[in-house]
Amino acid sequence: MSSRDFRPAVLDLGDALLRPWGRTLDLPGGTVPALVAAAADPEIARWNPLRATGPAEAEAYLDRCVTGWAKGSAAAFAITDAVDGSLHGNVALRWTDQAEGVALIGYWLLPTARGRGLATRATDSVTTWGVETAGLRRIELWHAVGNTPSCRVAERSGYPYEGTLRASHRYDGDTYADEHLHARLATDPAPSATVRP
Repeated sequence: MSSRDFRPAVLDLGDALLRPWGRTLDLPGGTVPALVAAAADPEIARWNPLRATGPAEAEAYLDRCVTGWAKGSAAAFAITDAVDGSLHGNVALRWTDQAEGVALIGYWLLPTARGRGLATRATDSVTTWGVETAGLRRIELWHAVGNTPSCRVAERSGYPYEGTLRASHRYDGDTYADEHLHARLATDPAPSATVRP
């Protein structure tokens, strides 16, 4: 493994833990059913690439996460409650240019976890972890132009808006949508110094 590989870790946010996705992750009621339920949420289904509409797809997702961790190419964290272990969401990094230190970050939250700043704190925590442990230099964050909550998370996490990527991604499998590009550099000030919660 190189110094730029992602290595499994548990990150503590106080009220939540960021734990590596995988077959050994034990969520209340089962990890596979939790993923299937998350994929059924209309907002997650609309804006995120989680394709786990049944047990086989959820297991394939977990296998991809395990492979990403094993190769050091991706770091997918389940956001779980610090007390009861229930699933709140997901935040993940993956290399887009490992040699140059450039990665992409994404996230989603279940409805019960929204509106508490959890996505912002998880995104900031994983960003800081990636910079400190894997030498991230630039982390990009893309979201559909219409996904206003994601835009707010990006800005509050210290990812300023850099531009619009036209006809960039298929969210519904048919039509290409424009996306906003946000990015954070390892040398940028901490979000608490630049934005208000």
